Amino acid sequence: MEAREDKLVILDRDGVVNVDSDQFIKHPDEWKPIVGSLEAIAQLNQAGYRVVIATNQSGVGRGLFDMVTLNAIHEKMMDALSRVGGRIEAIFFCPHAANVGCECRKPAIGMFVEISQRYSIPLSQVPCIGDSLRDLQAAETTGAKPILVRTGKGEKTIATGGLPKGTLIFDDLAEAVRAIIIEETA
Repeated sequence: MEAREDKLVILDRDGVVNVDSDQFIKHPDEWKPIVGSLEAIAQLNQAGYRVVIATNQSGVGRGLFDMVTLNAIHEKMMDALSRVGGRIEAIFFCPHAANVGCECRKPAIGMFVEISQRYSIPLSQVPCIGDSLRDLQAAETTGAKPILVRTGKGEKTIATGGLPKGTLIFDDLAEAVRAIIIEETA
């Protein structure tokens, strides 16, 4: 099925698509998909959704890895996705360390504004799936639909509280995707 211009889903990467690490994913060998996540992205594609990633990658700004390595990590993800029939339309990332005060690092909305501009659509009610409060805050600020998964930092995020009103919570990306597709067909 061809992706429609108005059907978009925004995903965080670490903890949503792949296993997260407090030490950062610094090498392609460390990138491991969460069970069912790649197939979930393929299901979104088959349902006509464009899927983009918006991810903070402060490891670049901290000097833990460089852009060549980040690109290699993303290539590994894209290759793994293509093997199950999935596709990421684009990857938006913030390479800055947390102390820089940039406009792109979530919970700031720079990446979301760029996504909205690139695809010429308002983000109102666009599903935005993350595992941390900052993912949800960026979604809420732009009018997107905040969705939290329990994978990655999700359980810790739930325990900390302060979730935006109306945040939906699912066990993982696969469960969230099933709900998005069911809601669309209801």
